[in-house]
Amino acid sequence: MMNFTFLSENKTDNPGCDAEHGLSIYIETDEMTILFDTGASNLFERNAERKHIDLTKPEALVISHGHYDHTEGVPRFCEINKTAPIYIHRDAFGECYGMEGDKIDKKPCSLKWSQDERKRIEDRFCLTEGPLWLTDNIVISGTIPDIPGNEPTEKFFEKKADGQMVPDPMNHEQFLGIRNGEKGIFLFSGCSHKGIITVLEYSKQLFPGEKIAGIIAGMHLFSATDEMRKTVVGKVIAEHPTMVMPVHCTGIEAICMLKSELGDQCIVATAGNSYAY
Repeated sequence: MMNFTFLSENKTDNPGCDAEHGLSIYIETDEMTILFDTGASNLFERNAERKHIDLTKPEALVISHGHYDHTEGVPRFCEINKTAPIYIHRDAFGECYGMEGDKIDKKPCSLKWSQDERKRIEDRFCLTEGPLWLTDNIVISGTIPDIPGNEPTEKFFEKKADGQMVPDPMNHEQFLGIRNGEKGIFLFSGCSHKGIITVLEYSKQLFPGEKIAGIIAGMHLFSATDEMRKTVVGKVIAEHPTMVMPVHCTGIEAICMLKSELGDQCIVATAGNSYAY
């Protein structure tokens, strides 16, 4: 059995719960309780209080990648929860920039913790790189290998100490895979910057021969071309998942396409929504 609640998401239709450009999901399984990302502020805490969720319970905090809209609540989480390790990729600490059109953004999208905040929490870091199994049924992917032909929809850059901008391969992005008994594998992906199809293909290596039952993911298709969006949506549908929850950075066009094709199998989740599987 697995239950999860969105504590931060771009949209909400729940009275009393607020939304922001961010993602945070509280996940309970038979084996352990996990917080996946902390959103772009301390909103995750306020929504948790409104949903009567105890943030001292998570036994792990899993960070999907080193961008502020998934990590800004980490310092506050560490004040609330004194013991949960923070699983974050070792490459997640660079100064990262996205692009608007053909120009690199002026403001970074990377971690915004102050030096004092990082110093207070860094003893909680468990730095990942390759796959890390928390239990026999729960894995943090670590670096998602590139798959030729599955190009990301957006480019990112990292600013080096000398000021030079170099491409960020987004090796610090990772997903969470959970085997939920005979129901199959549930995948939680923050932004899928390497492509949601790349996430799906790598999950098949981690769980060979097993059914992908649930895809709960930001798919970063809002800036994709129509052709790329259609291709990606078609490949997601071809996996025949039990359900798909396109969230956060997926974009309304792709959400509508998935909903049109999948009907009730596509769930439009919002901040405050809870689900049981």
